[in-house]
Amino acid sequence: MKIERLSQDKIRIFLTFDDLLERGIQKEDMWREIPKVHDLFSEMMEQAYSELGFDASGPLAVEVFALPAQGMVVIVTRGKMNGVSDERATDDEDTEDEIYEMEVTMEQSDIVMYSFRDFEDVINVCKQLQAASLTEDGRLYSYNGRYILALEPALIETARHNAVIALLAEYGEATSVTYAMLEEYGKVIMPSQAVREICTHFYN
Repeated sequence: MKIERLSQDKIRIFLTFDDLLERGIQKEDMWREIPKVHDLFSEMMEQAYSELGFDASGPLAVEVFALPAQGMVVIVTRGKMNGVSDERATDDEDTEDEIYEMEVTMEQSDIVMYSFRDFEDVINVCKQLQAASLTEDGRLYSYNGRYILALEPALIETARHNAVIALLAEYGEATSVTYAMLEEYGKVIMPSQAVREICTHFYN
């Protein structure tokens, strides 16, 4: 579980599928109102307070994004408390529902995205993808000092999907950035055919 602060009232939590399995939660369970999911959310909020000092009391807007082969991104935005003191959080357990007043939005993306620290790693993974005839497509972005390669599953043969993921994971790492954030805040380096373009220009 990885937690990042996006602003004073917003945090982003990246959960791998291993994080979910360790707690006996399936990907589909995140869409259901069950005790295990509530326990996971409470654990996330405790870790957010411990690591970042993020106080989750008051109304919260929770956005859950499912990412293929990577995990899930949970974005929590804290609302205003209309002048009510934070002391209410310690009154009694009956106030828990009031404290975690959540508006949950679910979204699923099939776009595979991996982050790379060095451009050399991008070149190497593109060389492998092309050599194995897995794909020549993709978009390349620059975001927060890293390179992110985004691949749409429609352009990857189903039988080769796992092989693509394995190669991407060998050179890069799953990113907690959602595609919507990448489109809004990232810089497009190559809008299409990124694997082919990189192999053509940077590998002989």
